[in-house]
Amino acid sequence: MIMLSSDINDQEKSDEKITAKVLIEWINSRRSMGNLDAPAPTRAQIEVAIECAATAPDHKKLRPWRFIVTEGESRHELGHALVKAAQEKATQEGEVLSEKDIKKTQTMPLRAPLIITVVTKIQVHKKVPPFEQMLSAGAAVQNLILALKAQGFSTVWRTGLLCNEPAVKAYFDVGPDDYVTAFVYTGTAPKEEPTRKPMDIEPLVRFES
Repeated sequence: MIMLSSDINDQEKSDEKITAKVLIEWINSRRSMGNLDAPAPTRAQIEVAIECAATAPDHKKLRPWRFIVTEGESRHELGHALVKAAQEKATQEGEVLSEKDIKKTQTMPLRAPLIITVVTKIQVHKKVPPFEQMLSAGAAVQNLILALKAQGFSTVWRTGLLCNEPAVKAYFDVGPDDYVTAFVYTGTAPKEEPTRKPMDIEPLVRFES
């Protein structure tokens, strides 16, 4: 069958609609998975995901985000930094960290084979306030998560009470005015991601005309 140019255009439009529908359903299917197994993404797959992360909206192209990939034995070193942060925080609050809490904190980074930490490097710019740079970092994290999902991996975005304590900031070479924005735990889900229940967006939206 020969297709006229108008028929081809109609077919292309139809394909675009199908692709958009599938993409939207796919984004809606994303779920956070708490404990993850190997395999983790390869370096090439991580770089693809970070390239996608770097397309986040970025006023004045400040690139206020950085990505630190932690895997293998380095996860134990991160655990030590978290314990140090927890102990310092407890001391400030007049408390003593229990052995149970120390062990739990130490093993936090072992809940996935790989962690991608996203840090926000706040820059002074008269047209780009800090909150815009934080929002850009959040958008980068979401792009990162979706790009990892596209390559077959599951994730969970964690922060916690310790992520911006001095000992953790020092571990990641983050300045006092900068932020650890996300620990993106990454790996393979040990079970199927649960189906998301339909969401009622009516209370969340206001249309004006």
